[in-house]
Amino acid sequence: MEEERLVTQITPKSEDFSRWYLDLIRRTELADYAPMKGMMVIRPYGYAIWENIQRLLDERIKATGHVNAYFPLFIPESFLRKEMEHLEGFAPEVAWVTHGGADELEERLAVRPTSEAIIGFMYSKWIKSWRDLPVLINQWANVVRWEKVTRPFLRTTEFLWQEGHTAHESYDEAQAETLRILDMYREFVETELAIPVIFGRKSDREKFAGALATYAIEALMSDGKALQMGTSHNLGQHFAQVFNIRFEDQGQNLQYIWQTSWGVSTRLIGALVMAHGDDSGLVFPPRVAPLQVVIIPISIGDWKENVLPRAVELKNRLEKAGIRAFLDDRSEYTPGWKFSEWEMRGVPLRLEIGPRDIKNNQAVAVRRDHLEKSIISLDGLEEKVKEILASIQSSLFNRALTFQTGNTRQVSSYEEFKAVIEDKRGFIQAYWCGSEECEAKIKEETMATIRVIPLNNEKNQKGECIFCQKEARIMAVFARSY
Repeated sequence: MEEERLVTQITPKSEDFSRWYLDLIRRTELADYAPMKGMMVIRPYGYAIWENIQRLLDERIKATGHVNAYFPLFIPESFLRKEMEHLEGFAPEVAWVTHGGADELEERLAVRPTSEAIIGFMYSKWIKSWRDLPVLINQWANVVRWEKVTRPFLRTTEFLWQEGHTAHESYDEAQAETLRILDMYREFVETELAIPVIFGRKSDREKFAGALATYAIEALMSDGKALQMGTSHNLGQHFAQVFNIRFEDQGQNLQYIWQTSWGVSTRLIGALVMAHGDDSGLVFPPRVAPLQVVIIPISIGDWKENVLPRAVELKNRLEKAGIRAFLDDRSEYTPGWKFSEWEMRGVPLRLEIGPRDIKNNQAVAVRRDHLEKSIISLDGLEEKVKEILASIQSSLFNRALTFQTGNTRQVSSYEEFKAVIEDKRGFIQAYWCGSEECEAKIKEETMATIRVIPLNNEKNQKGECIFCQKEARIMAVFARSY
């Protein structure tokens, strides 16, 4: 059995986290490197996760009154230059199209790094009256940002995402939308991905270029580094003024609209790997797993005549019950090899069935979260499997929450801050005076940044800034991050 497990070819997580992550991505066929630098091919096993994420999140987006649309991939340079702060925020990452065939373009086209500019132009055409508001549009799309340092799913030159863009009559409406989406992201990630998050406002230094305020959900990966999982921006009237998006209000006065934008991306797949994976491989929460159950018939004797037909029947029963099941009936691999392979691929539940199990009307169930075995009856199998999958989903969230809680520390001195970030990592709660200079110095000296200023910590706080010791009323959460 030990020899068979070597098929995984994965660097142990405890030995080299970065290599473990890259090994897993390729060995489990989530993605592969494309021939173009910084780009990846999302393989079917990885794309199935994105399809599940897309389906589950799209349901939530539409339930809140939003509708889907699609905007062009190419954006005229003049549109980006109208909003210089926005362009400067993305300038190093923008890819430009200069030729169409053999002809040089009269104006360069940016390959979409995000869509505020093109959407702002279109909204200026569509919105004329208060009756046209609110506009609640989302799009599922790809974007390109010419990143210098890339890593599959976490940061790639091209990636997939959803980006919502809304227009409102007032600041209060826009702010309510911004926070509503932030909470939707929090609930989605915790419920479906089984990853606990902290949430709050970004510092001005870390906010989205052109935004009035940026809010984010942040999760702690199992190596103690933070990952930004999603962002929601109150854009204020910045883009409205640039693109002259005005409407006649109910008093017949011309007003600029208030806007928001928000998004999550295929980075969520990388988060699943890093938050739940172990030395044996991937560990997927059942709700987004490509496959929820794998059935492995034990190939002993005339198993194809006696065992396989019953295994096929079980697969059909599970699929009919809405469970994503796969029957591994390959005869060229031993059962032990298959156990290791599907364990590595993170399938939440494995069902083993052999001649003795058929005789006893049972199957051996092995949970991926803790690899414990149990015997379950084939009678009422569907409901029992659903119960186990729900238990695995809950178990993974609770395990991740325990890790996050155990690796969140409040510090009272800069020396303590530096010691914790170096030796233990995790989330660090510390007072901050609000100075960008202190924020920049902390990042320069420790590589830690303010991940969020929790919403419930923005008021009634008083202490000393962790860096300059001046009076501070902000309790911020710091961490090293991806």
